[in-house]
Amino acid sequence: MKTSQAQIIREYGPFPGAESVAGVTFDGERMWFASGDKLNAVDTARGEVVRSLDIPADAGTAFDGRYLYQIAEDKIQKIDPQNGQVLSTIPAPGHGGDSGLAWAEGTLWVGQHRGRKICQIDPETGSVLRTIESNRFVTGVTWVDGQLWHGTWEGEESDVRHIDPQTGEVLERLTMPAGTAVSGLESDGAGQFFCGGGNSGKIRAIKRPG
Repeated sequence: MKTSQAQIIREYGPFPGAESVAGVTFDGERMWFASGDKLNAVDTARGEVVRSLDIPADAGTAFDGRYLYQIAEDKIQKIDPQNGQVLSTIPAPGHGGDSGLAWAEGTLWVGQHRGRKICQIDPETGSVLRTIESNRFVTGVTWVDGQLWHGTWEGEESDVRHIDPQTGEVLERLTMPAGTAVSGLESDGAGQFFCGGGNSGKIRAIKRPG
């Protein structure tokens, strides 16, 4: 397993009225983050919140190319980003212990924080299709170029891990600086990851290897 220090490219925030950052996603243009009672869209060039949706948003956030998905306690809501309307709701597999959220292969991937696992679920029904075990608390989850990555945050240590989606084996680790948490995780589809910074209220862009 390869281990290296995460290279922080840029810091965003803290943002007015957002005390913490939970889930993070990217719609190809704007970065969205969950801040408890709102979903916020950030212009990544200016680093400013350009709009907010009043939606319960206390954990992972995902985008399927058209719609947003947001964990709200023990459920996952599908949201139209144009108007903030909740289109449908499914149960979250961790019944409230859920953390990260990602969209890939037509399905949702949900981190189980203290359960130390990632569940692949049917986005229509919420039924669990596959479970991958981790040996650390799981926070954010993202897929990029066929690779599954997840954030960890346990004690004072956080890292971002590339894991084998079949076995859960850790293939590569990017360790974050001491005291720097990873709450949400999302790839921009290119050369960086966006890492939610928990109670710091910040989002950090780090370099993606390769």
